[in-house]
Amino acid sequence: MNIKLPLALLSVAVLAACGDNKAPEADATAVAKAVANTPADIAASYDSINTEQLIEHVKVLASDEFAGRAPSSLGEKLTLEYLTKEFEAVGFKPGNGDSFLQEVPLVSLEASTDMALSIGGKDYQYGPDMVMSSSRITELSELKESELVFVGYGVNAPEYNWNDYEGIDVKGKTVVILVNDPGFATQDPALFTGNAMTYYGRWTYKYEEASRQGAEGAIIVHETAPASYGWDVVKNSWSGPQFGFQRDDLNKDRVAVEGWVNVDVATELFAKAGLDFATAKANAAKGSYNVDMGDLTASVTVKNTIKHSVSNNFIATLPGTENPDEHIIYTAHWDHLGTDITKQGDQVYNGARDNATGTGALIEVAEAFSKLPQKPKRSITFLAVTAEEQGLLGSKFYAANPVIPAAKTVANINMDALNVNGKSKDVAVYGLGQSQLDDYLTVAAKKQDRVISGDPSPAAGIYYRSDHFAFANIGIPALYAKGGAQAADEATAALRAKLDPILKSCYHGLCDEYSTEWDLTGAVEDMQLFFEVGYKLSNDGAWPQWSKTSEFKR
Repeated sequence: MNIKLPLALLSVAVLAACGDNKAPEADATAVAKAVANTPADIAASYDSINTEQLIEHVKVLASDEFAGRAPSSLGEKLTLEYLTKEFEAVGFKPGNGDSFLQEVPLVSLEASTDMALSIGGKDYQYGPDMVMSSSRITELSELKESELVFVGYGVNAPEYNWNDYEGIDVKGKTVVILVNDPGFATQDPALFTGNAMTYYGRWTYKYEEASRQGAEGAIIVHETAPASYGWDVVKNSWSGPQFGFQRDDLNKDRVAVEGWVNVDVATELFAKAGLDFATAKANAAKGSYNVDMGDLTASVTVKNTIKHSVSNNFIATLPGTENPDEHIIYTAHWDHLGTDITKQGDQVYNGARDNATGTGALIEVAEAFSKLPQKPKRSITFLAVTAEEQGLLGSKFYAANPVIPAAKTVANINMDALNVNGKSKDVAVYGLGQSQLDDYLTVAAKKQDRVISGDPSPAAGIYYRSDHFAFANIGIPALYAKGGAQAADEATAALRAKLDPILKSCYHGLCDEYSTEWDLTGAVEDMQLFFEVGYKLSNDGAWPQWSKTSEFKR
C-alpha cells in the first residue's frame, strides 16, 4: 500500500513548507479589532460546559470496559461508537463525506521481551537495563558485534553550526546518543533555544538522523531530567505493540535496532570504553562531538510479531452558515496504551487524564457550539485522532492526507491531558508567541480574570509532542494551552501539593484512572476559553498568522 506521508523533519527550523496553505494575509489591525470585540451573547453555550458531564465522559472512556483504548482493538470500536453517538446527539454531521471515520492503515510490531543486549562481555536485560525494538517491518532484526560510537546529542543542524556526525562514518555501526539537546545541558539561552527543547532534542529526531547517517543501531541514554519523564515511562511506552504506518518499503530506511539504556548502564559502558560518562557528556554540550567507544560492540536480536490493521481518526463537522468550506479544527487523541496481560493484578492502562479528558472535552465543546442561537459562519470540525501514543501517527496521517485542505483550515485548537487539579490564575501556552492565536486566547482569558503565561516546562519540548504539531508542520496556526502553575487559591494549592506527584507518577502508568479527588473546574474554564476562541474565529473572518519569529511561518 502506498501511503502518502510527510517527509521526516530535519529540525524545528527546517520544517515542511506551508506553500499549500494560501490563506489570505491577515491585517494585524483587523485581527486586533476582531479579538477585542465582544462576541454575540454566547453565555448559555459557554455555561453549558460543566464538570458533571465531563466527568461522565471521562468515566466511560477510561473504564475497564474500554480496555485502554488501544488502536485496532475492541477499545477502539467502543470509543468510536461512543463518539458517534455523542456527536450525532448534538447535531454534528459526518466530517469525511458520509462517514465519521478516516481510515489509518497501521502495522503493529511487538518485540519479544526475551532478548538481551550484549556489550563488553555482559548481557543487559530487557526492562530494568534497556528497552530495544525495531521499526523495520520484519520478524527479525539484529545487531551483530556492531561497533559503538558516541555521537553526543546526535544532532546535525547547519543553522546552529552543529554536526555531531562530522568527520565520522557510522555506516553499519551503533550510535549512542544523549537525550534532549545542548541548550538544556548548558542552560545557555544563546545555544539552540536554551532551556526550551527543540525538535533536535526529541527521540523521534534522533532515530531519524541516525537512520539518515546510515547507522545500523541507535541507543538513547535515558536521564529523567532531560527526558522529562522517568525510566518507567520508557518501559511502559516502548514495550508491547508499537504501531507505525504500513509502508511499501517496510521501513528499511530505519536503523535495524533502536532503543534506550538507563544512565547507570550508560555509565558502565563508557567506563568499559575507557571513557568517563560525565566528561563525555560535558564535552558533547560544548560543540559538535563524537568519539569511538574503543573495542565495544553491541549484539542483540529483536523478534517482532507483526500484525497489520486499520485504525481510524474520528471527524465530525458543524457546517458554517456563510463560509462552510473554511474550518476551525479542534483535536484530541482518543487512544491510549491498551491492556498488558503480562501484568499481575491491574492490566488496563485506562488513560483517564491522557487522554479521556481531552476526548471528553471534544464532546463538551461540540455540544456548546450546538446550543448557539445562531450557528457559526465558518464550519467547526472536531477531530479525534488515533495512535498519538505511538508517535502522533493519527495526526501525522491526517496532515499528509487532509480531509479539509490546509488552505481552508483557519486554525487548530488541541486538547491533551487537561488540568484535573483545580483552577489556575494563568493559562500556560505551549509555544507562546508562535501565532496570533495567542491574542484570541488572551482576550478570552481576561474575561475570566486570568493571564497568559508561557510553557511551564520548556525543556520537555511539549509543543512538538502532541497532535497540534502535525498541523503546525503544514503551516496551520495551532494552539495548545492548559491551566498554568498559578493556583487560584490556597485550597487549590493544597490540592495540587497532594495530587501533582501522583499525576506525574501515573503518566503512562496503570494508575492513570479517574479519581474523585480530581477537581475539573479548571479544565472547564480552559474548555470555555477554547470554545470562545473558536467561536470568534468562526465569525470574524480573520486568518490568524504565524509570528515573524516562528519557525513555522515559512
